[in-house]
Amino acid sequence: MLNVHVFESGFTFLLADLRFQCSKWGNPADPVQILDFFQSIVEMESGRDLFDKMKHRFLSFKSHKYIANSEHYQALSKGQAPKFMVIACADSRVCPSNILGFEPGEAFTVRNVANLVPTFESGPSETNAALEFAVNSLEVRNILIVGHSCCGGIRALMSMQDDADSSFIRSWVIVGKKAKLSTKATASNLDFDRQCTHCEKESINNSLLNLLTYPWIEERLKKGLLSLHGGYYDFVDCTFEKWTLDYKGSITDGNNRVIVKDRSFWC
Repeated sequence: MLNVHVFESGFTFLLADLRFQCSKWGNPADPVQILDFFQSIVEMESGRDLFDKMKHRFLSFKSHKYIANSEHYQALSKGQAPKFMVIACADSRVCPSNILGFEPGEAFTVRNVANLVPTFESGPSETNAALEFAVNSLEVRNILIVGHSCCGGIRALMSMQDDADSSFIRSWVIVGKKAKLSTKATASNLDFDRQCTHCEKESINNSLLNLLTYPWIEERLKKGLLSLHGGYYDFVDCTFEKWTLDYKGSITDGNNRVIVKDRSFWC
């Protein structure tokens, strides 16, 4: 019987040996087919390993957090009252709860490609549906838009040609077109990578302005019941920049640009 040892670093079969084994078994199967068969076994085992790790992480969470804080989790089962709504990128490297330490119940979060907010006039999307629920039902007091370094969505926006073929990605990232145009106008002297970095931050401010197009957001801003914030996480250097929209300053500026206050840099 052929014994196959599979190592994490990979495996190698010699086709000559497989041919020998085939002849020994009286099996006319192509050794390449046998190789593919064993490859599929390894892939299945690898998938099981991923879920085994996930299972252990879940059980660790259950024993060290859920059971240890059972009263808190039982209270959450009856409802939520988060102080924050967070709009962050779907990028796997920038989980806002991990970076900013939000515990369950503290932040109502929606993640999308490039952490964009479309205008009210753009029509329904999962992002503005989440906004409506967070502001009108949960009555969050803060909306925080978190952008980040090396954003693939912003890079796609910056490299996109006007006559490019339609796609789901194009149809979404075009929400940030004003940020792209602003970047091209003010940072054309920079190389492409630094233009993308500039646009990553400009896009956050563009989305903050887009939030002002929602009547129920503006109503709560006028009453002082809601604040809008921007945040930028540089995961290359592990720094975080935070700022707050000056609502009165922005609407009286007359230039359709964000006026910020309370800017801080965490490093």
